Amino acid sequence: MSIQEKKKSESFTENVVPVPNDGDDFRLLSADARKAAERALVRKLDRRLMPTAVVIYLLNYIDRVAVTAARLQGLEQDLGLTTVQYETILAILYVTYCPAQIPSNMILSYISRPSIYIGACVIGWGLTSALTGVTTNYSGIMACRVFIGLPEAAFYPGIMYLLSRWYTRKELAVRSAWFYCGLLISNAFGSLIAAGILAKMQGVLGLAAWRWLFYIEGAITMSFGFLTIWLLPDFPHNTRWLDAAERRLGQVRLAEDAGEADRDSDDLTIYDGLWMALKDPKTIIFMFISCSQLLGLSYINFFPTLTLTLGYDNTITFLMAAPPWIFASACCVLNAWHADKSGERFFHITSWWWVVILGYIVSLSTMATGGRYFSLFLMTTGYCGFALTLTWVSNAIPRPPAKRAVAMGLVNGFGNLGNMMGSYVWNASWGPQYHQSMIIALCSLVLSTILSLLMRWILIKENKNMDMEEKKLMEGPGRARIEEAAKLEGITFEEAMQRRKGFRYLY
Repeated sequence: MSIQEKKKSESFTENVVPVPNDGDDFRLLSADARKAAERALVRKLDRRLMPTAVVIYLLNYIDRVAVTAARLQGLEQDLGLTTVQYETILAILYVTYCPAQIPSNMILSYISRPSIYIGACVIGWGLTSALTGVTTNYSGIMACRVFIGLPEAAFYPGIMYLLSRWYTRKELAVRSAWFYCGLLISNAFGSLIAAGILAKMQGVLGLAAWRWLFYIEGAITMSFGFLTIWLLPDFPHNTRWLDAAERRLGQVRLAEDAGEADRDSDDLTIYDGLWMALKDPKTIIFMFISCSQLLGLSYINFFPTLTLTLGYDNTITFLMAAPPWIFASACCVLNAWHADKSGERFFHITSWWWVVILGYIVSLSTMATGGRYFSLFLMTTGYCGFALTLTWVSNAIPRPPAKRAVAMGLVNGFGNLGNMMGSYVWNASWGPQYHQSMIIALCSLVLSTILSLLMRWILIKENKNMDMEEKKLMEGPGRARIEEAAKLEGITFEEAMQRRKGFRYLY
C-alpha cells in the first residue's frame, strides 16, 4: 500500500462506527484484498437487498392501486359511490401518506434496525389492504384508505435512504432504478393479476371478485412482510448477516465516496436533521420538482381507465395495460445504468418528461386506437425520470445522514401532493378524450423541467466554488507539500492533484 493510500485509509477508518471484532475486521481494507472484497460485498447486497426491495415495491403499488382495477368490476356500484366520492377515496390516501413520510424517515435515521421497522410497515399495509375487501360503504373504504397511507409512507423514501447508506454515488442510480422497476412491473403484472382474479373469482363463496382482489393481494403482502424482517439489511455497522470485516468495509467505502464518514455526529438530534434540511434551498426546490412532476404523471392512478378508452372489454383492457409498463421498466434500467456510467443527472431525468409531453400531444391530436395506444407507451416512460429523483436528492444533499433522510422524506412526501391533486385532474366527465387533464399534466412537466434546470445551475455553481477553494489551498505552501508527496509516491503533480480532488455534486 502506498503512503497516500495508507493515509487515506487511516483517515476514513478513524471515524467509522465500532463493530464487534470477530477476528481481523481490517483484513478487507488492504490493497490486495480491497477490490475483490468490495465487489463481493456489492454482489451480496444486490442478491439480497435489491430483490427484496423490488418485490415489496411491486406489492406496495399493487395494493395501493387495486382500487382502480376494482372500479372496473363494480366497486363503485356495490358501495354506492359517486364520481366525486371515488376521486376522494383515491386522494385521501395522500392526506396521511405525504406528511407521514417526514417523521418516518426521521425515525429511520434514528433507530438501529430498519429491517424490523420496514417489515412491520409492510405487514401493516397488507392487513389494511385486506380489510378493504370487507367494506360495505363509502365511510368504510375511506377509513381503510386513510390508514393504509401511514405504513406505506415508510417504504419508498425509507428504502431509498437505506440504499444511500450502502451504495456509492456511482452505484446508486442503477440500484434505484431496479428498485423502482417494482412499481413499473406492478402496473404491468398488477393488471394481469387483477384480470385473472376479477375474471375467475366473481361469486366465489358469494363474494364479488373485487373483494377477492383485496383479500388475496393483502394476504400475500402480509406474508412477505415477515420475510422482509429477515431479508433486509440494517446499517453498515450493525447488519447481522455480514461479518465484522464486511461491515467495516461497508462504512469505509461510503466515507471515501463522500470525503467524510457517513454517520451523524454524537450531539446531532433527530430534529436537527429536519432543521438542516429545511434551511437548505435545494430541499425546497426538489420538493416542488417532485410535486409538479408527479402531477404531470398522475395518469398512473387512472391507467386502466385510460386503456379502457381504446374500446375493449375489461379483460383485454387489463392485458393491454401491461406492455407499456414492461417497456418502461426496460427503459428505466438502461437509463439509470447510463446515468451511473456518465455521472449525469439532469438530462437522464428531464428528457423522459419531454417524451411524456410528446405522448400527451399525440393523445390530444387523435382518438384513433393505434395513436392512443402508442401514446400510452410514451407516457409510461416518464417514470424513468422519477426513478432517479431521490437519487439526485441523495447526491445533492449527501451529509449528514440525518439531513439526507429528512430531505428525502420531505421531497417524496411533498411530491405526492401532486398525485393527490391528480386524483381530481383526471375527471371522468372529461373522458374519454381527457384533453383538459392532459393539458394540465403537460404544463406541470414544463414547470418541473424549469425547476430542474435551476437545480442544475445551482449545483454547477457550487462545484465551481469548491474548485476555487481547492485551488487556493493548492497555492504556496500547499503546492510544495503536494509536489513532495508526488515525488515520494513516484507520480506526477497532476495525478496527485486528481487524488486530492474532493467531493463534487452530480448534476
